[in-house]
Amino acid sequence: MKAISIVNPKGGSGKSTIATNLAGYFAQRSPAVLLGDIDLQQSCKRWLDSRPETLPSIETWRIGADGVARPPKGVTHAILDTPAGLSGKALEKVVKVSSRIIVPVHASPFDLWASKRFLDALAEVRRVAGGKAQVALVGMRVDPRTLASIQLRQFLAQQGFRVLTTIRPAQLYPRVAAQGATVFDLPESSAARELQDWKPLLDWVDQPWGH
Repeated sequence: MKAISIVNPKGGSGKSTIATNLAGYFAQRSPAVLLGDIDLQQSCKRWLDSRPETLPSIETWRIGADGVARPPKGVTHAILDTPAGLSGKALEKVVKVSSRIIVPVHASPFDLWASKRFLDALAEVRRVAGGKAQVALVGMRVDPRTLASIQLRQFLAQQGFRVLTTIRPAQLYPRVAAQGATVFDLPESSAARELQDWKPLLDWVDQPWGH
């Protein structure tokens, strides 16, 4: 099973937007994709419960008789949405189970300060430092034509990790989320700009693992 974790210790950074839409992308291509929380609290379950049966299915943790949460058998990809405040041993636990890590970063000064501290800590985790867990950054809710976008990209480029793309703000994301859907469940013509933003990220996750 290939695990991709979406991490940032600050709430409101866009983790759930990345996690749900990435799960929707893989669900179009695989019959066994899991979306869940690394802390096993199933906070993604409400979104999954609202997902129409007519859309490609997305699995979540199965709670066994022993009370332990496990992925269903046959899952090929696991998209893990992590809680706010992630640090220390909890961060190491996330890295331990992940081959790829995506860090969404918002352009506000408060988010950048928090992200800087977090990225410094992430770089020191053994699996990241040794290259066993690959990390990439994504700018969130910034129009690429603005000064804020330029400043965000400059900040991200200084962090020592790959910068993939910027996801522009769009009302389409909350609208489809309210329906248990993703931009990948829509006709391509209905989400052309959003899909363009996502392409570099998808190219990265689709690379052979180990690259």
